Amino acid sequence: MRLRAEFTTEPFEGEGEPPAHAAVARDALRESGLEPDFGPLGTAISGDREAVLPALSAVLERALEAGADRITMQVSVDDTPLDG
Repeated sequence: MRLRAEFTTEPFEGEGEPPAHAAVARDALRESGLEPDFGPLGTAISGDREAVLPALSAVLERALEAGADRITMQVSVDDTPLDG
């Protein structure tokens, strides 16, 4: 099963470099082998359930440790057809 997840970490810190809690969340995803769509208002990933769920656990843990005081997350089944 493929999943798609989108999340936002807070507090927002305006323009410039992303806050530490957002950067460590992005890095946790990359370290798990996923390539996030990282933007100023949130992050999105998609992948196999076996990769996504543990990666999201790492995101929660690391973002909170880095100063996030709220993480809003949505996870859904990704029913987009695969190419080929």
